[in-house]
Formats: sequence, structure tokens, C-alpha cells
Amino acid sequence: MSVATKLQSSICEPRAVLGPGGNRVRVSEAPKRKNEGLKKPPQRPTKPVSEIPEAVVRNNFSVDSTCSSDTSSSCSSAKTVSPRRTVRHKSLRPAKLVSDDMEVVKPAGPPKRCEWITPNSDPVYTCFHDEEWGVPVYDDKKLFELLVLSQALAELSWPEILHKRDMFRKLFDNFDPSSIAKFEEKKLQSLKVNGIPLLSEQKLRAVVENAMQMLKVQQEFGSFSNYCWSFVNHKPIRNGFRYGRQVPVKSPKAEVISKDLMKRGFRCVGPTVIYSFMQVAGIVNDHLLTCFRYKECDANDKKLDLKLKMEEKTEVLKLSEAMEIGEHK
Repeated sequence: MSVATKLQSSICEPRAVLGPGGNRVRVSEAPKRKNEGLKKPPQRPTKPVSEIPEAVVRNNFSVDSTCSSDTSSSCSSAKTVSPRRTVRHKSLRPAKLVSDDMEVVKPAGPPKRCEWITPNSDPVYTCFHDEEWGVPVYDDKKLFELLVLSQALAELSWPEILHKRDMFRKLFDNFDPSSIAKFEEKKLQSLKVNGIPLLSEQKLRAVVENAMQMLKVQQEFGSFSNYCWSFVNHKPIRNGFRYGRQVPVKSPKAEVISKDLMKRGFRCVGPTVIYSFMQVAGIVNDHLLTCFRYKECDANDKKLDLKLKMEEKTEVLKLSEAMEIGEHK
């Protein structure tokens, strides 16, 4: 046998290969390569697939993961298209873009008031707190009304007084001091509501007496307003308390005013009554710092201060001009 024949026979013989499943005989790879082109690999039976709408196919098919966008060659095959469960996403509202210059407006809630005003407070009392209490008053009739109502606090509460306020105004002739000063005994006895006196006899007589003394104050100081505000240099006192327990029932300034009024013949004007009068008349701002009315009253006070300063400047200019004219003459 020639050498060529030996080599050919040795190539065609099968050889033993050790594999995981034991020793098996494996045919050489050369004949296999020749037969690959002739025989087709057996195909597995596939289950019939129901027809899928074209829109679903377009949105849900996936490309073979072996395909890479980095390679220049195109993908040779794609995975079989399979139906997917349609997932419904919750619709999202479009986000609002806010520029840095725009202010973010927070939802408005109920305004924060002083501690003694609660959600269960009388609406009339709450309105009184929001609109009148702590606002500076300069009208004489209004000041006299608030003085009388402050005296009534010894017998009634603020809600009770406010509910009877129209009756107070009617019986006291709209708090006109010149008219009240003329009240006689018969008129005093008629100051009743449903047969019940509006206030005790002592308080009613004090109102008449104080009206007479107020007329004297008006003659001396030009107005009752000038007299009252002169004790605080015509500028409201801003206490700036944070808690309700810090608000006093009287103050040294109230004691000074009380003593001066008593000297002038006023009655039922103790320090506690006068301090209540100062609070309601805006002579003192006792709204808590956390109350929205504190800032509002404070802003009004600053405007008033600016107005007073402008008036002072104009008066000084007028005096200087008058003096210059006199010198030239």
C-alpha cells in the first residue's frame, strides 16, 4: 500500500472523542460540511398564530439582541413577531414651566388671626377684629363710642356688645357728646331694651358725665382726638407680641391716661378700661405678630408717620417763608 493510500484511509476513519455523556464516536467534520448544503435542518412544528393588526405589529416587534448599532453590517435576521399585552399608562398632565421672574402663587388659605379669634368665634366678633380692632381712630364721635363700649366690657363681652351696637347708637343719639350731655333723669330711665336697662345705672350716669367732660377737653385741646393721641406723641404703640399670654390688661401708659381723665372729672375710666380703649382705638397695636392684621395696621401706621412728617415740613417751610418776608419789610 502506498503512502498516499494510507493517508487517505486514516483521514476517513472515525475516531473516539471523550464528551460529557461518555465515549462516543464522532464522524469527521469534512463530510458534514459537504452534506450541510444538501440537507435542510428539520423545522420544529409551530403553533398557528392568530392574525395581528398591522399597527400592533409595528409598535411591538423587537429586533434580535445580537444586533448592534455600533457595527457597520446590517442585522441578518429578526426575532419572530409576538403579540404583547397592551399596557395603558395613566395620562400625565403637562408640566407648567415657571420662569425665575414669575412668583409661584400658593393656594390661599384662611388668614391667620390672633389666638383669641378661633373658627368657633362669633362672625360679628371676627369681622370686628379684621376691620376695626387696632385701626387708629381720630374722629371724636367714634372715639367717644369706643370709650363707652370699653366701659361696657365690665358687664358684657365683646360679642354681646357688638350685637347690641345698633341699640347703643340709637339710645345714645349716635354718640354725640353735645346731645348726651343734655340727658336728664327721665331720659336715663328710658335707656332700656325690652324693659331691661342697657347698662347698670352707674355706667349710664358715667356716660352722661363723661360726655360733659369731653366737651371741656375739646375746648382745651381743640379735639378729644388731639388729647388722646398726645399721650403717645401721635404715633401708635407697636408691642409686637408673639403669644396671647403676653398681651397685658393694662399698661403704665394706660395708668397715666386714666389718672389724667379722673382729674378732669371722667368716671369709670380705670387703667383696664383705658387700655381696652387704646387697643380698639388703635392707639396701641396689640395684634399678634402672627396675625395678618398686624402687618396691615403697621403699614397704615407708617403711612401716617410719613404724612405727619410731610405736614411738619410744610409748616416749617411756611414759618421760614413768613419770617423772610417780615425781614425784608
